[in-house]
Amino acid sequence: MEHIVESVNMTQTTFGWIVFGIFVLGYFFIATEEKYNINKSKPALFIGTFMFVLIGAYYAVNGYDVSPLHNELEHLILEIAEIFFFLFVAMTYIETMIERNVFDVLKHKLVSNGYSYKKLFWLTGLLAFFISPVADNLTTALILSTVLYTIDKHKTEFLVAGAINIVVAANAGGAWSPFGDITTLMAWTAGKGEVVDFLALFPASFIGWLVTAFLLSLYVPKGMPHFDSLTESIPRIKDGGMVVVYLGIFTIAISVVMHIFMHFPAMWGMMFGLAILSMYTYFQKRRRPSQELINVYVNMAKVENDTLLFFFGILSAVGALHFMGFLEYVHNLYGAIGDITSNVTVGFISAIIDNVPVMSAILKASPNMGPDQWMLVTMTAGIGGSLISFGSAAGVGVMGKMKGIYTFSSHMKLAWTILVGYAVSIAVWYVQFEILKIY
Repeated sequence: MEHIVESVNMTQTTFGWIVFGIFVLGYFFIATEEKYNINKSKPALFIGTFMFVLIGAYYAVNGYDVSPLHNELEHLILEIAEIFFFLFVAMTYIETMIERNVFDVLKHKLVSNGYSYKKLFWLTGLLAFFISPVADNLTTALILSTVLYTIDKHKTEFLVAGAINIVVAANAGGAWSPFGDITTLMAWTAGKGEVVDFLALFPASFIGWLVTAFLLSLYVPKGMPHFDSLTESIPRIKDGGMVVVYLGIFTIAISVVMHIFMHFPAMWGMMFGLAILSMYTYFQKRRRPSQELINVYVNMAKVENDTLLFFFGILSAVGALHFMGFLEYVHNLYGAIGDITSNVTVGFISAIIDNVPVMSAILKASPNMGPDQWMLVTMTAGIGGSLISFGSAAGVGVMGKMKGIYTFSSHMKLAWTILVGYAVSIAVWYVQFEILKIY
C-alpha cells in the first residue's frame, strides 16, 4: 500500500544532505563566476531544476504521495512568474530608453556643464538614489559609472569615491521602493508590506546614504576635470524617446494602483504597460514613418535573459531547500537571537552572499514578524550588499566597468564609510518605526 504523507522532512536523511551539497556546489560556481568564466545563470538554473528532479525521483522511489510536491511547484511557479515578468517589462523599457538615447543625453549634460569634481560626485550620487527606485539598481549604477569614467579616466581618487557613492546610492535608493530592488520586489509581491510601508523607509535610506556620501566626499579632489568628450557629437533623444519615459512612469504607477485597489499581481500592470508601449510603436509607424522607429521586439531581445534565468534558478533552488525542511534553521535563528538582531545580521550576510537567495530564504522561512521588521530586513538586505564590492549586482557591474580602478581592495579601504551609513540607517529606522511609530 502506498505510503501517503503530507510532506517529508529530509534534513535528517542522507539524501537530503546530498541535495543540499549540490546546492552548495552550485552556489560556489555562482560566487566564483569570474574565476571559472561561467555565467552565474548556468549553475543557478541547473541546481534550481535538478534539485527538484532529485526530490521527485526520491518521492517516486519511496512511494510517497507527490501532491505536496506538485502544490509546492505550482506555488513556486506563480511566485517566480510575478517577479520574472515584472523585471522583463522593466528591462524592456530600460533598453528602449537606452536605444532612444535618453541616457546618452543625460550623460552628455552632466559631462558638458563644467562642474567640479565634488559637484559631479554629489550629482551622480543623487541621480543614482532617485533613478534606482524606478529603474533597477544595476542599470542605474552602470549608466552613472560610465558617466564618471567619461569625465576623467585617470583621476583615481575621484573615480573610486564616486563609484562607491553610486553603488551605495543605487542600493539605498532601491531599498525604499517596492520595485527598486529585487529584494523589495520579492517582499512586496509576497505581501509583506504595502507600498506606503516601503516608502516609509525613505528617511532611513536617504540619511544613511547622505552620511556615507559626506564621508566619501572628503576623499574627492578639488578642482575641475578636463572635458575631452566635448569634441564628440552632441547626442539627441530619438523620436518618441520622451514618450517612452512617460509611458514607463505610467506603467509603474498603474502597476501600483492595480496592486493596491484591485489586488492584481504587480506584473499584470507591467504587462499592460508593455502592451501600451507596443501599441504606441504601431501608431508611431503609421503616423510618423521614419528611419528611427522604435522596435519593441528588438529592444526586448536586448534584455539580459541571463539575469532573469539566474533569478529563476536561485529562487527554485531555495524553494527546494524550503520543501526539504532546511529553512527551518532560519526560522530557529530568528527565535534564538530575536528579530532585530537577525535582520541586522542579514545585511552583513547579504554582503557576502547575494541578497536574492538570502531574502528568498527568509521569505520562505517566514518568521512571524510585523511590517516594521519586514521593512527592516528589506532595507538591510538591500543596503548591506554595499558593504563589500561584490555584495550587490550594482557593485559587480561597476567593478566590470572600472576594471583595475574600482576593485575589492579599493572598496574595502573606504568600506568604513558605508558601515557608518548602514548603522545610521538602522538607527533612523529604529527611531521612526519602534519609538515614534511614525510610518
